[in-house]
Amino acid sequence: MIQEKNFWLTTVEMPPIKPRPFPEKVDVVILGAGFTGLSAARSLSKRGVRVAVLEAQTLGWGASSRNGGMVLTGLKLGAEDLISRYGKEPARRMFAASLEAISTVEEIVQEEKIDCNFSRCGHLEVANKPGHFESFQSSSETMAREFGHHVRIVPPNELGSEIGSKLYFGGLVDALSAGVNPAQYVAGLGEAAIRAGAEIHEQTSVNSIEPSANGGNTGWSVSTSRGKLWARDVLVATSGYTSPVTPALRRRIIPIGSYIIVTEILPEALAAEVSPRNRMIYNSLYFTHYYRLTPDRRMLFGGRAAFFPENENTVRESREILRRDMTKIFPQLREAKIEYVWGGTLDFAFDMMPHVGKIDGLYYSVGYAGHGVAMATLLGQKMGEHIASGAPPTLENPFAEIKFKGAPLGLYRRKPWFLPLAGMWFRFLDLIS
Repeated sequence: MIQEKNFWLTTVEMPPIKPRPFPEKVDVVILGAGFTGLSAARSLSKRGVRVAVLEAQTLGWGASSRNGGMVLTGLKLGAEDLISRYGKEPARRMFAASLEAISTVEEIVQEEKIDCNFSRCGHLEVANKPGHFESFQSSSETMAREFGHHVRIVPPNELGSEIGSKLYFGGLVDALSAGVNPAQYVAGLGEAAIRAGAEIHEQTSVNSIEPSANGGNTGWSVSTSRGKLWARDVLVATSGYTSPVTPALRRRIIPIGSYIIVTEILPEALAAEVSPRNRMIYNSLYFTHYYRLTPDRRMLFGGRAAFFPENENTVRESREILRRDMTKIFPQLREAKIEYVWGGTLDFAFDMMPHVGKIDGLYYSVGYAGHGVAMATLLGQKMGEHIASGAPPTLENPFAEIKFKGAPLGLYRRKPWFLPLAGMWFRFLDLIS
């Protein structure tokens, strides 16, 4: 029987959050107990700042536990697009930040002793068309020349050493990428934040945030389902689950559904056949697929089967779409039973870039576009450092320096009505690319 539940959550017990009196006053309120919020809370608390993390559901409930566990180099935009849009020096800093982000995850895992199967297994991007493979070659040369970063091109006749599929036209391997069990990682990050002194309040939804003075200090009155509290600063770390409480931020974020199926445990020989190097794998399409072996040898296969955020219908529809796509890529998995299916919501900005800074006086860090395991950890930590020091977030943070635009002509104000059109547009781009 297929379970409509998150496989990763079956591998971990989330840290028990002890009930505690709701505070009347803290230094910093953080909205969201995912990678961003917990990384920031850990960073702030280690600097003696009193922090309250407010989570509408439970720790790690959102995309932080629902993703594929891929800790990837780079950004959603490729090297050449980054340089074309922002110039060489800013692009170098952005790409360097993506590498720093993976190292930051690795350092936290080691320092906090988080048992989450972190492994520098590398990633493999596979080319769906010959032209895509040609772009891999061009991109690899650009990364080596401009960023000093070297990847390996895998020609079509050697691709069998990397993946047990005959569907692709070559590949690109980046050995610095990693894999992780995201639920175990976010649980460990939560425990680390608590040890550092952060308060985490689950099942606490935020109703409003209003400017308010307290004892002569400027700050914010935060009204929640558990009462009101005052904070000097607020960090919004809600990503694809950003709510109408922060309307200016919500209008700049596109919540896109992503869905995952997980098979039964595969025989060793079959697992080695489909993924000989145990890479994190994704394809070169806009309407992408991503897949990997889990630590216990299941095939995890995900993608944008539906653009709408998860609900009962989209999860069930996506199960059939993803199974069909998986067996097209790996015919040898046709008899493998699907045991889990679930969905989650990613946060895309309109420029497909991460963004940090302040909006309407509130700090934010959002827009990871599928690279959130590493980037959310890094940017959460950096935002914690900035808030603790009082320094502007532009210092040493290239993503604070780029404009954070909303939809053209202000056409997106409440619900993302354009998601079906976005899906059609990406399918069109895949057709003509």
